Amino acid sequence: MNDEASDSAPRRVEEVYRAESRRALATLIRLLGDFDLAEEALQEALRAALEDWPREGVPKNPRAWLVSTGRFKAIDAIRKRARLALGDVPEQVFSPLYPSDMDEATVVDDQLRLIFTCCHPALPRDAQIALTLREVCGLATEAIAHAFLTPVATLAQRIVRAKAKIKADHIPYEVPARDQLPERLDAVLRVIYLVFNEGYAASAGATLTRHDLSSEAIRLGRLLLELLRDPEAEGLLALMLLNECRRNARVSASGDVVLLGDQDRSRWDRAMIAEGAALVEHALRSRRFGAYTLQAAIAAVHAEAPRPQDTDWAQIIGLYDLLLRVEPTPIIELNRAAAVAVRDGPAAGLVLVDAIMKGGTLADYHLAHSARADLLRRLGRSDDARVAYQRALELTEQEPERRFLERRLRELDR
Repeated sequence: MNDEASDSAPRRVEEVYRAESRRALATLIRLLGDFDLAEEALQEALRAALEDWPREGVPKNPRAWLVSTGRFKAIDAIRKRARLALGDVPEQVFSPLYPSDMDEATVVDDQLRLIFTCCHPALPRDAQIALTLREVCGLATEAIAHAFLTPVATLAQRIVRAKAKIKADHIPYEVPARDQLPERLDAVLRVIYLVFNEGYAASAGATLTRHDLSSEAIRLGRLLLELLRDPEAEGLLALMLLNECRRNARVSASGDVVLLGDQDRSRWDRAMIAEGAALVEHALRSRRFGAYTLQAAIAAVHAEAPRPQDTDWAQIIGLYDLLLRVEPTPIIELNRAAAVAVRDGPAAGLVLVDAIMKGGTLADYHLAHSARADLLRRLGRSDDARVAYQRALELTEQEPERRFLERRLRELDR
């Protein structure tokens, strides 16, 4: 193998890890019957790839190579652990590996099996979501803890306990029967939505978005909709598409935040908008929709407006009113207040935001302080706006948002 190819092998391993690791892990969990054993096997396979691929070249099917190598590494590890009786090892560990174990349809099924296993009703709801985000999607424990507003140590223990319960209770690794799907659907939808949110607006880091996560969530949303034609599954997929359609316009060439009203709408993905709008319309016609469909309807009003001034804010506020009946949360109230501020002016919006903030739930939510600061700025209350922007800056861990807030503070100083 030439030096150039050898040098590119570690980079290729990194690319394969990003693109294929979660799918490979789902298959390894099926083959090995154990979360921790499968994770160790995948890490051993990646180490082997870093050693072998520079010499032998990247295999034609990297994911299949990782699965096969990981499984053999796991078997070797089991045989070396004298203290572990073979009776404690799932039978499928030593069963033959067939070509069908590696084909695309099986890998898709493996991921759906893994999602529904992690969302089994025997597990607490918060553990279901945390485990799925960690195991199916590969989110770091820190990122999940941020999404839950939970200490990292608490979240990590939640995941450990969930894995232990799956093993102790022999929770099956399978997609449930069709009559059991509805009771398991809510947790699965919420998981996919949280994955999308982390990709749409990363909780921390150097970039505003993580396309790998948002595209993975959309892929999982499509898989779920193929399995179960449910209005809320349609609504969630529509919501993700109608938000993701703006991805290319949400950051400048230098990676800075571009607000909705300043975005170049010619860069919005019209195919995604058309697909999302059709899905949300179909879900609304069913009259069995919920919060995801209503959020998608709001996103559709934004996406279908040719110019910012063409946005039907009265319709958006009406949809928020319906949404608050279904899901009365402070964040939805905050979003409604922002819409009211556009329609009725910043003073009207500030009254609502201040009332929400008095509740205390959003005291550590940086976007609440940023929204309040913007309204104060528009009202000419520069000193109060500066305090609110500074608090938002203290709370955010994302670099593009930090730069945006710092720019707003400099503008106030001028």
